[in-house]
Amino acid sequence: MDLLATPQGLARREGDEVVVLDLPHRDVGALVRDTGSLAAAAGAGVVRRLPTLEALASALPPLPAPGTVWGVGLNYRSKARVTGREVPAEPILYVSAASSVTGPNGLLPHPSGVTEELDAEAEIAVVLGRRLYRASEREAWAAVAGITAGNDLTARDVMKATGTPALAKSFPGCTPLGASVLDARTLPDAGSIGVRGWVNGVVHQDDSSADMIWSIPELLARISWYAALEPGDVFLSGTPAGTGQDRGRYLVPGDVVTVEVDGVAPLTTTVTAPIETPCPPSGPVAGARREPASGGGQRGPSRVPAH
Repeated sequence: MDLLATPQGLARREGDEVVVLDLPHRDVGALVRDTGSLAAAAGAGVVRRLPTLEALASALPPLPAPGTVWGVGLNYRSKARVTGREVPAEPILYVSAASSVTGPNGLLPHPSGVTEELDAEAEIAVVLGRRLYRASEREAWAAVAGITAGNDLTARDVMKATGTPALAKSFPGCTPLGASVLDARTLPDAGSIGVRGWVNGVVHQDDSSADMIWSIPELLARISWYAALEPGDVFLSGTPAGTGQDRGRYLVPGDVVTVEVDGVAPLTTTVTAPIETPCPPSGPVAGARREPASGGGQRGPSRVPAH
């Protein structure tokens, strides 16, 4: 069962149609937080039928207000190989701002002025249905409500300059999720989920969770021994090889990025021209330059060039 949020209400995909359900929940996140799973949508009555293409074109964010957004870096063997990096001894876990989450069919103003290396990362996103604390791997997978497509957009130069994933991944709109959420109960396990990433109609990433260094249940269980995962939290499970970082080509206005995850409706994001904003404060910001040394021999503060 595959659910999406529409202007008419929460809906499920049924072949060439999308059926709007007789439920009080307007999105998948609300359903999960209220019931702990997607099961209520399976037996819900139908109030309206829509053509699939029409429903997908107007789909709303299925998870508009997640709790915590967790992620893991360098979790595909293919990514380690292409970058020439050693497989980490421990997973590289991080948290990014929930305010970065957006839905499908979105327009993303390029955050230029702070980054010139905006990169797409096609990922399998996991939606928690139940509280998870000090769990086993079996318990961790049982707590998953569903999976969806995620694009964990990253400012690579910000990551290098600050060493802080939260700053490199938290720009508004830089964590698109959707368009639909697949009931995890329809998946036999987490070990064979396909994920693909396209830029301007060309596929650059094509892999499956079988190539992960750490499995989804293993990572969820590991996190749960340090922090409680709550219903509605999202976990981004890593990206395979083929990102712009690997190809030396980063996103620019006009680029269209599509992420596909097995069983889930495609997630599309279009990069647009930047919105003019004030310059960021001084500090180790990507693209920053140092002022020439002053007469007193002191090096001036790092500044971003004026707009």
